[in-house]
Parts: sequence; C-alpha cells; structure tokens
Amino acid sequence: MICACLAAVLSAGCSGRSTGGNAGSAGTTAPEAAFQDTGSDTLVNLALAWAERYMSENPEVRISVTGGGSGTGIASLINGTVQIANASREMSAEEIAEAKKNGISPVKFTVALDAIAVVANPNNSVEGLTLQQLSDIYTGKITRWSQVGGQDGPVVLLSRESNSGTYVYFLEQVVRLGNAKSKALFSPETLLMPSSQGIGTEVQQNPHAIGYDGLGYVTSEQKMIAVARTAAGPYVLPSARTVLNKSYPVSRPLYMYTAGEPTGAVKKYLDWIVSDGQKLVRDVGFVPLAGSGG
Repeated sequence: MICACLAAVLSAGCSGRSTGGNAGSAGTTAPEAAFQDTGSDTLVNLALAWAERYMSENPEVRISVTGGGSGTGIASLINGTVQIANASREMSAEEIAEAKKNGISPVKFTVALDAIAVVANPNNSVEGLTLQQLSDIYTGKITRWSQVGGQDGPVVLLSRESNSGTYVYFLEQVVRLGNAKSKALFSPETLLMPSSQGIGTEVQQNPHAIGYDGLGYVTSEQKMIAVARTAAGPYVLPSARTVLNKSYPVSRPLYMYTAGEPTGAVKKYLDWIVSDGQKLVRDVGFVPLAGSGG
C-alpha cells in the first residue's frame, strides 16, 4: 500500500478552518487551513505533487495526503474523517446511500484522466489482445499464452486487491465487458497484489505474468500490450493522445469527492487543481483534462 504524508499529523477534528495562534510549545504558527486528502493509490502520487506545489504557493495551507485505495478514501469520507476522498472509480449507489444516512451528500470532481495499461514481461511475444480475450484470460478460460498467439507457457494472472478502484473498474469494464448484468469474476488463480509497484516488479521478473495498472505507473521494464474492442481492431496502445481521442478502450476519469459542496480552503484547492494544477498532470504520467491546457 502506498502511504505518504506531506504535513504534520492532523487531529481527527481538523476541518480546514482557520486555527489561528500557535501550535504547540515550539512556538510554530498553526496553518490557517488544514485538511486531509485520502484514498486511491493510483491518484496518490499526483495528489502528492498537487499538494506540494499548492502548499509552496500557499504557505498558510497544510494538506495531508495518504493512499490506501479508493475504498479506504470513500469509507473515510462516509465516516466524516476526511475532507477529500481520492477515487479511481465512481462511488457506488450503496456507498452514496450510506453517506446520506450519515448526513453527507458526496460531490464528485473529475480531476484527471487515465488509461489502465495491460502489461506483460518485455520478452512476451504477444503484441495485442481484444477485450474479449482479456476477459477470457482473467476469468480463467484462457490459461496458456499459445492460445492468444504467444509462446507456450502458463498465463500468470496479476491484479490489484479488491479495495482498489482500479480493480473495480477492470472487473466491470474488462472482465465483465461493461455488462452490468454479468456476474463474471476474476479467476481464483489470480494473484492479488497490494500495490502498483508489486504488479510492476512481478511482471519484470516473471516471463508468464500479465497485469494491469494506471498509465502513470508503467515503466520501461514492462511491455504494454495493445488493446482492441474487437478482433477487427484497431489495436491501440495507451497514451495521452489515445485517451483524449477515446481510441484506447480502457480509459477512465479520476475523481476527488467532497462531503457536500466544498467551501473555503478546500474549494480554492479544487478550483486550482482543475485549472493551474493541470500543468502537473502530464509530469506524473497521467492525462490532463481536455481543454485544460495542461
């Protein structure tokens, strides 16, 4: 699990309001605004970059950023313990209903775009797969690389853990092929990895492995496999261009959720993220919002 923190530990009651005065006996000045930003491991590096830049330009603000997965961030928002929840998937109807029971009306902000890259060992000879083939691979119908035109050998399945928003998105859009009525599940042979780095390391070391990850986490030690909607093609590699023109089949928005319409320092921060903050998105490996100039 990725877990990073940019500021001093914030008390459970920290709400982003002006605290005033001094903090502690050391005589340091308390920030005028402090709030917590928790959730998606896909988003955490970008969230860290945003918070670092914003705090350097606004020293009166302190932002604590942690990962833990989209599910963790959403649960924290529902429980009222964070001001911003990062998510690489949309909140479910059940999660929204649970939040409303607690008097919280979640508000969604699209903050960047991403592609889920399908990755394999660099020595893997397979260049492209269809969505149906990926579904068949991850449900265990295809178990050997020779079945999809590769060198013979067992397919070793890698996935993020179920708390990950990337896991949920891949399950719904690839394993279940976007069919809301489908009950298809990952094969029980799938190895659940606790982090993006875990998938990358295993893919680099295991010539039979296949995994998936956010575009910002793919390295030169991994081979990206082109994906096609049907066997007729085209087979497309993930990139900023193919996300923006919607030709890559496994693209998605990335979100930040707040408990109700944001106000004060949180609103100013989110306004900055979707404007000037977009200039940092490409540097971290993701895709700026269309028309943002990032």
